[in-house]
Amino acid sequence: MREKIWNYKNKALSKEEIEEFSALSGVGPAMAVILLNRGIKTPKAVNSYMKKSLEDIHNPFMLDGMEEAADRILSAIEKKEKIVIYGDYDVDGITTTATVYKFLKSQGADVSYYIPDRFSEGYGINILAINKMARDGAKLMITVDCGITAVGEVEFAKTQGLDIIITDHHTCREELPKAVAVINPKRADNSYPFSGLAGVGVAFKLVLALAIRLGMNTREVFMEYVDMVALGTIADVVPLIDENRVIADKGINSTINTKNKGMRALMELAGAGGKSVDANSVAFFASPRLNAAGRLESASLSVELMICDDDKRAKEIAEHLDSLNTQRKEIEQKIFEEAYKKAEEMGEDKLVYVISGENWNHGVIGIVASRIAEMFYRPCILISVENGKGKGSGRSVPEMNLFDALSDSEELLTAFGGHSQAAGLSIAEDNIEEFTKKINEYAKKNIDVAGLVPKLEIDCNLSGASVTMQAAKMIEALAPFGEGNEIPVFSMRDLKVIASQSMGVDKKHLRLRLTDGNNIFNAVGFGMGEYAEKLTAGTVISIAFNMNINTYQGSENLQLILKDIKF
Repeated sequence: MREKIWNYKNKALSKEEIEEFSALSGVGPAMAVILLNRGIKTPKAVNSYMKKSLEDIHNPFMLDGMEEAADRILSAIEKKEKIVIYGDYDVDGITTTATVYKFLKSQGADVSYYIPDRFSEGYGINILAINKMARDGAKLMITVDCGITAVGEVEFAKTQGLDIIITDHHTCREELPKAVAVINPKRADNSYPFSGLAGVGVAFKLVLALAIRLGMNTREVFMEYVDMVALGTIADVVPLIDENRVIADKGINSTINTKNKGMRALMELAGAGGKSVDANSVAFFASPRLNAAGRLESASLSVELMICDDDKRAKEIAEHLDSLNTQRKEIEQKIFEEAYKKAEEMGEDKLVYVISGENWNHGVIGIVASRIAEMFYRPCILISVENGKGKGSGRSVPEMNLFDALSDSEELLTAFGGHSQAAGLSIAEDNIEEFTKKINEYAKKNIDVAGLVPKLEIDCNLSGASVTMQAAKMIEALAPFGEGNEIPVFSMRDLKVIASQSMGVDKKHLRLRLTDGNNIFNAVGFGMGEYAEKLTAGTVISIAFNMNINTYQGSENLQLILKDIKF
């Protein structure tokens, strides 16, 4: 366990501000702090935040390029032209492809989909795929969750008589592809009020725009597809605020009784069905299984599951994805053990860990990079080398924008793309050493080395009397939680340990009984089993935690989920 700095968000708030907001909004002081910490500062904003209403979904035609895209697609449907949806192999790309495909198919379009092979083609549009589509008679290609940097590929497509519409949410470069339409809320010239949509969110806006033009009931269309859109949104770890919050909320509720046979089979297999489903269920159960196909075989299998209309076939695919996910875990652990040893040897001097290995599975290195980055609190890029060529996946820490760092080394890379905290790249093996040197030089100039310490954002400190079942139920009303709308974290100081034990098959987890002298609290720390022997009865500690309601055999109990412990 690394020592963390506890940052209290409520330090930015005055007592008067909290009291005034509490009175105006009719909520208690602790709830007022939670809302203010999330930028909710007026009664109107509180109402919108709590209601999560479809009224907060923005008009899709506010996105630049939407009119042109709708015109071209409707023309293609009318003329019976072949349309191909060009997707991506992660959950965002899978759900996006399935959403657009199902909608266009329902409108009588001659539509198919194409997911590039992670291992032979890599991320994004490629010329060989364009060639194949053109030969097969396609006249329109719609990219989903990719394409924003494909300037040359779009020009090539034009020579093949293939029109392209780009829908994407990744960071834009200065030059945009000269496609029929480029829909991306991150465009510099865009006036759309929310830039945080996932790829599936952007393409969903296209579906809604088409529904409007076709005179359909947009509320019904929204509810028909929102379970898949929520799955992709949550999996892509975009901020669960603004439209994303409404999408996630409506989608999670829709998932409980979903009509999507593939999703139902997947959620049942993952044990995440019924009323227990929430954003965490989606993230930790459904997403890895959908991702497993693209990591080890072909993501087209996951798209097939999402559009499947046969219960038996859906169950077969879900079971196969579950098996692939088990294989993925084994491969991931092997790569992690190798990468961890190399990371340990680098020590604290390196600000960015660039770790390469022979023939590492391309589909898994991103997960391992994320684990290494979290453990060492350093940006980490894992590169799999094969036949002199490297394919890499990186994860960063908040102190460094990974996309900007890669842009600084662009001349050493064959290709790259992504976000501030996650990115992919291709590189010649001979350039890895120079790239490692250059990106570390960039980090030295742009990172405050003293600040490279993991931080825990805490809403406020609470007295034991405030940590109650009633408070936990009020917090539940703030869900769905995720990036940008994190589950509230609190601290309590000077608690005495009553009992401590490790738990779980591998004893990796911790169970505590604590008291402040007046109240007794049950707490669980996942991955904190090493603390068990140190926390003898009578030890005084401070804890950071989430409030959780543990339901077992119909009985509800307050349980604290530990985030950190300080002696």
